[in-house]
Amino acid sequence: MDLNKIKRRKFLDLGAAAIAELAFPNFIIKKPQKKLGVALLGLGLYSRGQLAPALTMTKHCYLAGIITGSPEKIPVWQKKYRISDGNIYSYSNMHQIENNDSIDVIYVVTPTGTHADFVLRAADTGKHIWCEKPMAMNVAECKKMINACINNRVKLTLGYRVQHEPNTQIVNSYTQVLPFNRINKIDAAAGYYGGGGTGWRFQKEMGGGALYDMGVYTVNGMRRALNLEPIKVLSARQYSNRAHLFREVDETTEYSILFKNGILGSGKTSVGESINHLKVDCEEGWYELRPMQTYSGVRGRRSDGQLIDDYLPNQQAKQMDDDAYSILNNQRLLIDPIEGLKDIGVIEAIVRSAKSGKPVGL
Repeated sequence: MDLNKIKRRKFLDLGAAAIAELAFPNFIIKKPQKKLGVALLGLGLYSRGQLAPALTMTKHCYLAGIITGSPEKIPVWQKKYRISDGNIYSYSNMHQIENNDSIDVIYVVTPTGTHADFVLRAADTGKHIWCEKPMAMNVAECKKMINACINNRVKLTLGYRVQHEPNTQIVNSYTQVLPFNRINKIDAAAGYYGGGGTGWRFQKEMGGGALYDMGVYTVNGMRRALNLEPIKVLSARQYSNRAHLFREVDETTEYSILFKNGILGSGKTSVGESINHLKVDCEEGWYELRPMQTYSGVRGRRSDGQLIDDYLPNQQAKQMDDDAYSILNNQRLLIDPIEGLKDIGVIEAIVRSAKSGKPVGL
């Protein structure tokens, strides 16, 4: 698919052919195998504390290699996960993974501002790509990432772990049955109290700030829970109560949004306040997830007293197993990259609305 053709389409009409191509590329896995080898690109806190441990619990994939810009981390990872010398790469020589048959997937786990560059380079190796959210800094980068994966006939999916979580999936399914009749409004909040004032989360060009760090949970959560697309950002406000820490980025963002069918949405994301819920108000009742995006313990309830409380041992293991199974069986991935592109389009519109003080159409 030609990138210029993608650019000429309206935002919300993007992706039908791209989704099909990414979900069912014309390739056959060379050697039938029971597990996919995953190389983690970026060995920060999330890889170290969540993904690597989860890969010891998966059935359809395993930790095969690492790609890092910090050579001092290599001995620790080798000892803990028994990674062979031949499966260790730096950012400068990662192109050599093209010749490594033991690595099938590159998982990009670096700051958002670096995602586009690493995904483009990973696509050139011919390996499938998992990329952490948010997908990229802007829609233009998302399009480049999608196009690179199409051209290289590799699959691309994003680390929307909560969309693999059973209680989230139950709430998302309610649009099919409308348990409390018509939906009127939806509210989502995601945030934590963060300090320090240093690191990439405080740097604008790296994707720092509340909206890029946590806001994607609220945007994607509302879109998936309604199974509808937003048509306009009605208003938005970005501010910082600790300006000495948040010199470049927002500490908190609040926004209101209008979805198709006239449903109103309100979102709040913060790194100065602990907030975590998604609530859907209907004509004759409501349902919610509280918390809605923690690593464990996502649960919900309904106004009729029914609990939404299925148990999942590990979200990251479920996410990676689902994605590996889809690749092994050439099935459609749960999260296609158009999801990430649409979320970033909304994020960009929220920023524009906050700056202008005016509504922004989508």
